Amino acid sequence: MTSLWRHQDFLKLWAGQTVSQFGSLVGQIALLLVAAITLDASPLEVSVLRVAQHVPALLLGLYAGVWVDRLRRRPILIWSDAWRALLLASIPLAASLGLLRVEQLWLVALLVGGLGTLFEVAYRSYLPSLVAKEQLLEGNAKLQATSSIAEVAGFGVAGALVQTLTAPVTLLVDAGSFVVSAVSVALIRRREPPPTAAADADDAWREIRIGLRYVLGDPVLRALAGARATGDFFVGGVWASVLVLFILRELGVEPWLMTAIFAIGGVSSFVGALFVERVVARFGIGRSLIGATLVYRLTPFFVPLAAGPFWLVVVWLTANQCSDAAWLVHDVGETSLVQSAVPDRLLGRVNACFRVLSQAAILGGTLVGGVLAEVVGLRATMLLGATGGLSAVVWLVFSPLRAAAPGSSG
Repeated sequence: MTSLWRHQDFLKLWAGQTVSQFGSLVGQIALLLVAAITLDASPLEVSVLRVAQHVPALLLGLYAGVWVDRLRRRPILIWSDAWRALLLASIPLAASLGLLRVEQLWLVALLVGGLGTLFEVAYRSYLPSLVAKEQLLEGNAKLQATSSIAEVAGFGVAGALVQTLTAPVTLLVDAGSFVVSAVSVALIRRREPPPTAAADADDAWREIRIGLRYVLGDPVLRALAGARATGDFFVGGVWASVLVLFILRELGVEPWLMTAIFAIGGVSSFVGALFVERVVARFGIGRSLIGATLVYRLTPFFVPLAAGPFWLVVVWLTANQCSDAAWLVHDVGETSLVQSAVPDRLLGRVNACFRVLSQAAILGGTLVGGVLAEVVGLRATMLLGATGGLSAVVWLVFSPLRAAAPGSSG
């Protein structure tokens, strides 16, 4: 099998996404700082901004899957990038003219979030038409590896850019990264096959239901979806909702040290990307997913159990971040399994189902975590979240994942 290092079209996609991932991390931080520093927004206004960033995934996610299955995916990627670049560039333009208001930030966040949802679903559905089925694992591993590097660099660079250029101007970095991404995808020469899904504009809900039934009807996809829902609800929502407060207030860790420890997660993810192909080759896709899920659903206990001398607290927090390597093995394995097994005509809707399910679970878990923290305290909330997160492993263990991939029925 030819390595993707010699696949010119994949290298174009990879290069564009590397730049875009870095720019997006910088942009996410800069957008919040525009609200907090440039506009001196209230806590409520900042909360509305954060909601505007996440709501589109819930409202548009399933419809995005229908559109991705009806249309060619490469033009969706290009135009999603182009419009996000223009929207973000409008913020420094308005700031330079003295016209910037928090309402513009809300609108831009909402539209950029919607386009991002469309891009993400199309992106995960496009790769199988670009590379061979047996190259999907390698391709996803490479894409995730550079995403991990961008995570490490993005946190530090964003602060320096805002300090040097101001927050609104820093958004031009994100806008420029979307331009690079759009151009890189436009330069891909491989012809994308025409869509095979029906294009009945009057019955989008019927197409959505077909996608949902396919996920629920396949035992492996159902197990993956159940594991994601419960894991994201308890750990991504309940546990993560109080993570920063617990580290800062209960453990007494300074903000600079906390972000430095978080950056270790990016390094750990990069290591996972280097070894994911070997892990899958050694243990198989099913056992790799189960083992990786067990590891990264156990390590959240390290944070609420952290105690003792300060150096030991730092060790526990660092150990938790090191589990990101296992998370990456699971994410790459799951993505590759879905891409290789789900029929192309349904791939957009299946990917959309997983994305909407994840966002809904995180949002619900975040709300529950906030209430629990008020009732039982931060440490107890994190312990409850970590305990609930183990249910994700149960979904996978009691499934045919170790021996079977998703079927072709539906």
